[in-house]
Amino acid sequence: MTSLAFELKLILRARLMLAALLLLLALSALAVWSGLHEVARQRQTIARVQPLNEQDVASVARRYPASPDGGQPAYYTFYTTWDAPSNAAFLAIGLRDVAPYVLRVRALGLQAQLYEGETFNPELALAGRFDYAFVLIYLAPLFVIALLHDLVSGERQSGRLRLLLSLPGGARLWRRRVGLRALLVFACLGLPLLLAAPLAGMPLSGLALVLAVSAAYLAFWTGLCLLVGTRGWQSVANATALMGSWAVLTLVLPALANVALTRAIPVHQGVDLMLAQRQAVHGAWEVPREVTMRRFFASHPEWQGTAPLPAGFHYKWYFAFHQLGDESVAAQVRDYRAGLMARQAWTGRLGWILPGVGAQAILHRLAGTDLPAQLAYQDRIADFHRAIRTFYYGYLFNDRPFGQADYAKRPTFAPHVAEPALPWGGAVAMAVLSLAVLGLGLARLRRLRLLARG
Repeated sequence: MTSLAFELKLILRARLMLAALLLLLALSALAVWSGLHEVARQRQTIARVQPLNEQDVASVARRYPASPDGGQPAYYTFYTTWDAPSNAAFLAIGLRDVAPYVLRVRALGLQAQLYEGETFNPELALAGRFDYAFVLIYLAPLFVIALLHDLVSGERQSGRLRLLLSLPGGARLWRRRVGLRALLVFACLGLPLLLAAPLAGMPLSGLALVLAVSAAYLAFWTGLCLLVGTRGWQSVANATALMGSWAVLTLVLPALANVALTRAIPVHQGVDLMLAQRQAVHGAWEVPREVTMRRFFASHPEWQGTAPLPAGFHYKWYFAFHQLGDESVAAQVRDYRAGLMARQAWTGRLGWILPGVGAQAILHRLAGTDLPAQLAYQDRIADFHRAIRTFYYGYLFNDRPFGQADYAKRPTFAPHVAEPALPWGGAVAMAVLSLAVLGLGLARLRRLRLLARG
């Protein structure tokens, strides 16, 4: 029997250790299954709302089969937009758990429609989604700590440490024990991924990156366990110190950093933009129509030579001041998005020193469920909304009749199909930190004989 097989047999005989590994395997499998189930549910929702929207349009067409200027079809017709989950979205649900991935818009002001989805209960999103990212970042370190905290102190307390250190190849023995335990933890995390990735259609490059990030994150905690476990403390003291490190690195410091970023880069909520836009729209009813149209033509000169407003209400005036409402908050929208992206950039930098933050950022970027992905979806909605307005403006400002056949000419939303770019840069930065900590831990392990004599 080889030495590695013997060590494996010892681990399998230890009931608590075997139970811990089986529990981690079950949690990882459950998290992957939960992610796949959520992605499937979102895709079913997207597939279900599209025919429902066509039924709604058909109802509008029956109610308004002919319009003198297209105003009523423009007002009552909704268009469905959607952000289909990527093939890696099951890894980390991210913002898809709180931000809308299906949004119905119409030709009215866009900003009020974009941020209506932010009215969710924050307490429901506090715990986050139970997915692979959650298991890797928050739970896997606990299992590494459980398997490695008493690797040395347990032998010392049983009186076998000096004997083991005196054996030939003692250094290889410790490296073999550490490597085998870390490899078993990695296998418990990776096996469900290897089974789920082909089912989800995840590319091999993305799977390789996830496995590399998982290995790097486990390497960091393995190195930290070695740094603490070789200090000559009792097993209880090692476990206490490592649990404290886990709480600080995964909970306390990220929370404090988030508070610091919130204060350093203040950003208003999207609901504030919605309220500001609606206030501008509601106030436009009190503004003379000629003033409104003059302001509209100043920013949209292509419609300036169209027919003047008739007496009474006309939809082109109504849609004009909705458009001006969006333009009135354009500067606030730019500041809002710039502030969010600045926070995102600093969060990425924070991942250089906090491996949990770095791993989470990488998985969310790979899954396409982070802030840049959400803003990209909003950009696609804005482009589509511009196409909707242009379509109806041709009827409104030219007083062109809108009939049944014109409903079929409506713009159609083009979903985004490209997979997110692989964040190899962040993975390299995380690997450097993890390998440095692991290297220090192994160096400490090589000096174990001297430390034990001391």
